[in-house]
Amino acid sequence: MKLVVCFPGIGYHCDKPLLYYSRKLAACAGYDHTLLLQYTYHKDGLRGTPAALREAFDTLYAQAEAQLSAVDWPQYDDVLFLSKSIGTAVSAAFAQRHGIPCRQILYTPLSLTFTLAPQNALAFLGTADPWSDASSVAAAARANGTPLCLYENANHSLETGDVLHDLATLQDVMQKTQTFIADTPH
Repeated sequence: MKLVVCFPGIGYHCDKPLLYYSRKLAACAGYDHTLLLQYTYHKDGLRGTPAALREAFDTLYAQAEAQLSAVDWPQYDDVLFLSKSIGTAVSAAFAQRHGIPCRQILYTPLSLTFTLAPQNALAFLGTADPWSDASSVAAAARANGTPLCLYENANHSLETGDVLHDLATLQDVMQKTQTFIADTPH
């Protein structure tokens, strides 16, 4: 059996484009079980405030633990974590703390994500992402051995404001996602 788990960001639910389409690609690749996490968090002032961001991470991580507590991980032959924004840190921490052998796709990861050493991962980031310093994230991804696909002038949703360009970016992201999903698990 194959399991895909979606870890959204705050305000980015699992039916928004990056997680929606990647989840569809996983289903086409035979992932026959899907878990969609949902978070409740309503505090502002996270951007640029490490203590507030850490508090949000701790809150979301506790919610992920509760939602995933009944999963019998050993029954799955292949586990894929799809994550967005702060969800990338939550997924990396969860895999690390529970020793789950999985592959991870990290959409718009935060610097915090790479302090948690995600394994078997692929990351995507826009150079104009207001939540991440692209050069810091790129350096952290390199140090972690995680391939990072950068998109010029793209924001936290990998969008630039030019609809046709954004659709081409989404297609490129999903083609790379599909290739990663299709690769033999590590």
